[in-house]
Amino acid sequence: MPIISVPQEFNEEKLYVDLEPVIGHRLYLKCEGFNFAGSIKLKAATAMVEAAEQEGRLRQGSILVESSSGNLGVALSMIAANRGYRFVCVTDSRCNLATRRLMEALGSEVHVITEPNANGFLGARLDHVRALCAGDSRYLWLNQYANPDAWKAHFRTTAPAIAEEFPRLDVLFVGAGTTGTLMGCARWFQQYRPQVRVVAIDAVGSVTFGAAPGRRMIPGLGTGVVPEIFDRSYIDEVVFVEEADAIVACHRLAARGFLFGGSTGTVVSGAASWLDRNDAGHLTSVTIAPDLGERYLDTVYQTNWVQELYGDVLSTPERADKTLVA
Repeated sequence: MPIISVPQEFNEEKLYVDLEPVIGHRLYLKCEGFNFAGSIKLKAATAMVEAAEQEGRLRQGSILVESSSGNLGVALSMIAANRGYRFVCVTDSRCNLATRRLMEALGSEVHVITEPNANGFLGARLDHVRALCAGDSRYLWLNQYANPDAWKAHFRTTAPAIAEEFPRLDVLFVGAGTTGTLMGCARWFQQYRPQVRVVAIDAVGSVTFGAAPGRRMIPGLGTGVVPEIFDRSYIDEVVFVEEADAIVACHRLAARGFLFGGSTGTVVSGAASWLDRNDAGHLTSVTIAPDLGERYLDTVYQTNWVQELYGDVLSTPERADKTLVA
């Protein structure tokens, strides 16, 4: 039994769900939601805070500030509470209410942006962060979109953990959000296991891979501004997933007893689609579940919310059959 003194010391690295009975392919889902922050973002948050402390940029009296759609904000809220820092999370109206309340319960201040600018909600959030930092020298912006410590955390932990568990891995599917997880894993596998194919999963409406911007209502994957840490050269292929298909994937997984967040529905849907086209039954593949589903009960798992935004996707057999095996 582990005994810890600070919450960020615990993170379950070795839990996978075998999705072959669900999608008909040898796909294993690495579950990253079993820590006190509830998501994979704990790794990047810890790495960025520790680096800022070691470099002397973060000290007593500093106020941490970050733009987040939710999970990184929760992780930073937890670390800030534990280490005695103030933290301001700048999010937008798509952030789940449960996530906002969780950050506030941990003592953080949450600023909610309600109107996008020319670069969408993310552009408006970043403008707000810059304005805060310009007006008060106590603010320290960790800037997950440009901070190399965000991807280095996964280079040191997530990628080698997957490689150790699956020495004969053929394909790794990674969701593209702020791209920290994607870049850390892609860089590690290109350096140490170049035979592994790295496939990025992005949401339709995201601009990361040069596609046109569009409406995105599920927080987590996709972005309205290309992150500075992103480098396309490390990615072998990209699959785009409609949000409606991500919703269906979430509900079909829940019907098997596995409640995951919208990002997981996106990567599972994208991985299943790619494997349907490319797998003759012999590939071993892994994808990553960034969090669990409890924070999405009022959105992804709320029938009225789903129907208002996506119509009757949950009762459309064609879409369900395209996403997962019954």
